[in-house]
Amino acid sequence: MTNPADGELLAILATIPDPRGRKGRRHSLAAMLAATICGLLTGATGCTAIAQWTRNQEPSFWHAIGFGRKPPTANCYRSLLIDLPPETLENAISQWAQHRLGEKPTAEKHRGVAINGKTLCATLQPHGQSIHLLSLLEHASGGVLAQLKMNPKTNEHRTAMLLLKSLIVDGMVITGDAMFCQRKLCQQIIDSGGDYLITVKDNQPELNKTITSDFNPGLSPLQRTSSPSAA
Repeated sequence: MTNPADGELLAILATIPDPRGRKGRRHSLAAMLAATICGLLTGATGCTAIAQWTRNQEPSFWHAIGFGRKPPTANCYRSLLIDLPPETLENAISQWAQHRLGEKPTAEKHRGVAINGKTLCATLQPHGQSIHLLSLLEHASGGVLAQLKMNPKTNEHRTAMLLLKSLIVDGMVITGDAMFCQRKLCQQIIDSGGDYLITVKDNQPELNKTITSDFNPGLSPLQRTSSPSAA
């Protein structure tokens, strides 16, 4: 049996607790989640597209990911994803992604990871706010290592501090815009063994002024132009 520590997707998915009742387990949980992930990777944007894409594959593919019969319809995927806590699946995918990225970065070869927030389209609720996700995206692969739903009552840099605790920062260079130019966040990255490259703008006026002054030409008597002679 494959060990989840080996980084195999099906083995990692098999460790997820099944939220379905006994009568709803006609298909393997790992197989359905693997089909969902594969469908999304091919561009499927909903349960109907995932179910159709999976059924369009050869039976050998069904068997390879763990189906013992013809894959289910869209309603089965929809019911499963409603019952399954999203962070459970996200953690499993994050674990798989980090295995696929290979060995931990070294001092000679750092791994660039961008931190950024995005508001999801078509998620505006009546009398509420749209869903806003903060994500960590690896530069080289373009893969999302981890993401976290923003609490409407907090800000992005505080959520970023929680998000960075979910993965090993040692050897990474965290990049971000001026939103993340905060002392506590930068100190957490350094304390975790990482480095950062973050934009400084007018949200930190004194820091911006100090950095700008370091790039200005130094004052020296030799660089001064002589004043015109008095008439």
